[in-house]
Amino acid sequence: MRSRQRWLLGCGAMLLGLLLGGAWLFQGNRQQAVAASAQKVDDHECLLPNENWKMPFKDEIPIIYVSRSSDPAKWEALKSFWNEATEKAVDPKTGLEVQRKVVYLKLPLGLNTIPPVPPENPLTVQKWKLGKDLYFDPILSSDRTVSCATCHDPTKGYTDQSPVSTGIAGNKGGVSAPTVLNSAYHVFQFWDGRAASLEDQSQGPPQNALEMFDGEGHAWRRVVERIRAEPEYVKRFKAIFGTVPTRDTVAKAIATYERTVFSGNSIFDRAELAMRQRVEREADEGKAVQQELTKADFLTALKGAFAKKDTTALTALKLDPANDAAKAEEIAGRLLNGRNLFFGKARCNACHVGENFTDNTFHNLGVGAKDGELDAKHAGRYAAMPPGHKQPEFFGAFKTPTLRHLLSTAPYMHDGSEKTLEEVIDFYDRGGNVNPYLDVKMRDENAERQWYRAKAEGRVVKLPDQARVYDGRVIIPLKLHLTKEEKADLVLFLRALQGDDPDPIVADPKK
Repeated sequence: MRSRQRWLLGCGAMLLGLLLGGAWLFQGNRQQAVAASAQKVDDHECLLPNENWKMPFKDEIPIIYVSRSSDPAKWEALKSFWNEATEKAVDPKTGLEVQRKVVYLKLPLGLNTIPPVPPENPLTVQKWKLGKDLYFDPILSSDRTVSCATCHDPTKGYTDQSPVSTGIAGNKGGVSAPTVLNSAYHVFQFWDGRAASLEDQSQGPPQNALEMFDGEGHAWRRVVERIRAEPEYVKRFKAIFGTVPTRDTVAKAIATYERTVFSGNSIFDRAELAMRQRVEREADEGKAVQQELTKADFLTALKGAFAKKDTTALTALKLDPANDAAKAEEIAGRLLNGRNLFFGKARCNACHVGENFTDNTFHNLGVGAKDGELDAKHAGRYAAMPPGHKQPEFFGAFKTPTLRHLLSTAPYMHDGSEKTLEEVIDFYDRGGNVNPYLDVKMRDENAERQWYRAKAEGRVVKLPDQARVYDGRVIIPLKLHLTKEEKADLVLFLRALQGDDPDPIVADPKK
């Protein structure tokens, strides 16, 4: 009996030992797994902030957008784009009220919507200045020869005005550099939309072998190491983010700068303002209100530009500020006609909508198509879609660009294939270039339905020029049939979207 009890006690002790050993082994494995997971986080990619390094809350200078719609009284009161002031704010650590500096950015006339800002990357002057310095610094490229400003040059409408860009070692890219102007409003970045934010976009070029990267080692690790080798940069990153430079914080800084690159206050914007003011007067006087743009509204805008000798706005319309005031009435009538064509017969507003003149989505216009076909290098949005989410109708589709400041951003289209606005209008007038996935907004759907109906009834219908049949699907481009005069007036209206250049405090690297 005693031997049986000793045997049972022995088995119990062994079992308890196994259980305790297993628990210890499990805990040890868990700790190793946590340690291994921690090691996978590259400290060049991101770091948690050291709050002791960061500047005090009272020293941070927030940047606040002000638009004519968000705060009309304040917008009118602000004298310039960049306006320094003070504000009272509550320090989140102490709960005490402090007075600190603040900058109000007066958004240009015509830009009424406040651009979205990610909560993890609030705008501050210190971060903006850091991002601006990085934007113009070739330190981001492997051989220190190419900066963001190389391909997105403020003096060239934040593009390089080339069909394709030139990167390190003379490498040629595959697309025309899109403008940074008003990119704070874009839902997607890059022509194919592969970046969902300016923070994402800013990380692309430094690791692109055709732009900034020589292909040796890990692109971003080397970028961060170059920046960390600069003591002044390290000091500023620690004060702003509470960390030494990382990929995460470099991206945030550059994106902050890019969110201040704006153009507006075009003749079109001024005509719209004149229209709103006219409507208010007519309503106050009890008159019948015509709440749409008229020739008189464009004339008011033009007269104001001549009175101020506004060279930027008037030369965009090929007018001499000193000698062409007598032409204002004629030009006003043509601008109204061009505007009506834009929103009517020419159907431009099918894609170019809103105050930034883009629907922020993607369309296949047939740019790059040859003999009715598109090759893989023009796959566009389709190529950027991850497996499991590919949509064939987006093959060859590229992002709708803004139409603001067009005269500074030629050549046009994602491949720079159209050199002038006149060429662009001709392109649309013929219905783009036929290909299997030509956007529905570029097609003559009525003619296509008639073709399908005739085929179903056994009749033969001759296809119009430029039309093609692909695997039983007919694609018929929609011709606009614009007259020579209509084309000229439409181009004139597009020229009237040329706004002011970005403020020198943004565009000039020395300011």
